[in-house]
Amino acid sequence: MNHLDHSKKTHRNDEEKKQLMNRLKRIEGQVRGIQKMVEEDRYCVDILVQITAINSALKKVGMNLLERHTNHCVIDAIQSGQGEESIAELMKVFEQFSRT
Repeated sequence: MNHLDHSKKTHRNDEEKKQLMNRLKRIEGQVRGIQKMVEEDRYCVDILVQITAINSALKKVGMNLLERHTNHCVIDAIQSGQGEESIAELMKVFEQFSRT
């Protein structure tokens, strides 16, 4: 199973999608804030603190997606007899995610 298989889709309900998009938009705003800080020659430590906050926010979004994937997609795959393949894919994702 290719973890970059773009033909697969997750069906999120509207509320899940809205929450995820809101978090990503906040992160996008934080990144723009860092760009402005760099333009304004702000103190390096202040910029690094903001980068740490963004990394933490992205990790939280990632963990949310991993949890949802495990509780929905992997369970569905197990129930349909494709659990071994889905678990192997999940482990690859955990490995990649843990490197960040």
